[in-house]
Amino acid sequence: MSQPKVLFATNRSISREDLFSRAEIVSADLSRRAADLDREGRPPLAEIVKLKSSGLLNALHASEIGGGGLDWVDGLRLTRILARGESSVGQLLGYHFVNSQYVYWAFDEARARSLGAETTAKNLYWGAAVNPRDPGLVLTRRGSGYVLNGRKSFSTAAHISDYINANASLDDKIVGFAVPTNRPGYTANDDWDNFGQRLSDSGSVEFHDFPIYEEDFVDAPGKASPVLATFNTPLIQLVFVNFYLGTAEGALQAAIDYVKTTTRPWVTSGVERAADDPYILERIGEFTAALKASAALADAAATAVQTGLAKGHHVTERERGEAAAEAYAAKVHATHVSLDITSRVFELTGARSTAQRYRFDRFWRNVRTHTLHDPVFYKAKEVGEFVLNDRLPEVSLYS
Repeated sequence: MSQPKVLFATNRSISREDLFSRAEIVSADLSRRAADLDREGRPPLAEIVKLKSSGLLNALHASEIGGGGLDWVDGLRLTRILARGESSVGQLLGYHFVNSQYVYWAFDEARARSLGAETTAKNLYWGAAVNPRDPGLVLTRRGSGYVLNGRKSFSTAAHISDYINANASLDDKIVGFAVPTNRPGYTANDDWDNFGQRLSDSGSVEFHDFPIYEEDFVDAPGKASPVLATFNTPLIQLVFVNFYLGTAEGALQAAIDYVKTTTRPWVTSGVERAADDPYILERIGEFTAALKASAALADAAATAVQTGLAKGHHVTERERGEAAAEAYAAKVHATHVSLDITSRVFELTGARSTAQRYRFDRFWRNVRTHTLHDPVFYKAKEVGEFVLNDRLPEVSLYS
């Protein structure tokens, strides 16, 4: 199948309308090619180039340095749009937003400004190697700096990242830092073989005497993180929410297109077109209502988190916890809705739609794979603890 080119002229100032228009164009192109992309399961190098040329990677950076100046509510909506076309690419855009914005919350102002300007000028893609259940990495002192050694079992955007946030143990403490991946000693492996999110480039990475310098550290080793720097967790959870919902929206749209063009009416339906079958109409109505409700909850949660972020270093632990609880409620709802819809769209399309050439199962496979990232019942428990016992979610890389 031919792959249509989606290229945009680079522009130092891109309007909100242009960014959303470009996201729709990129998403539509991905949707046309999604079955083939899923079948091939390769690192999405060409797709990241298209995101870079579209300006979408810089959507959340300040307009003064060439970004789009959007807030998180809009950024997460862009993630949802991209996921309609291809779930992994939506995930990658959302992850980049969190990883590239984290520098503004965790670094000192001068260093953050420098990294932000470099990111927009070079269209850098930001990944991460911070899975807390897989420590893996060790820093040791060498000369006037440090070297990093070890392996992370998986690191989303392993091949395509220009910069990564990472953490490692140093003197029995966990420290964080941000580094370019073009330094010597970084290796991305081709060992991502899961049945979903096949374009997320989530294989293992290894570091062999990878150099780390003092200016790379997010904070001085051992220094407590400010409340602002802990917003990365509710935001990454909202990235999950939005690419789950985008994936489910993509599944429903694919089913609707198939019903209009291919599905045959059932023999006892009494109608000439599948599109007039009352049971198909009822399910489309139910699925649409569920998605609209979950998207509204997601947007409300994004607004709550954005409000907390806008307070900068004045934001309190309580305000962070309340915003996080909103995000986690959205996560619980989006998980159930997206799993339900991506598995049940076959009720609309029928037996012939299970042919391998369509790969309609990719929508469910993608959501099912990633919703296991952290158990949703623990998110529901955190929401329940907050509502019933007024206990704020514990601050961690999962909550």
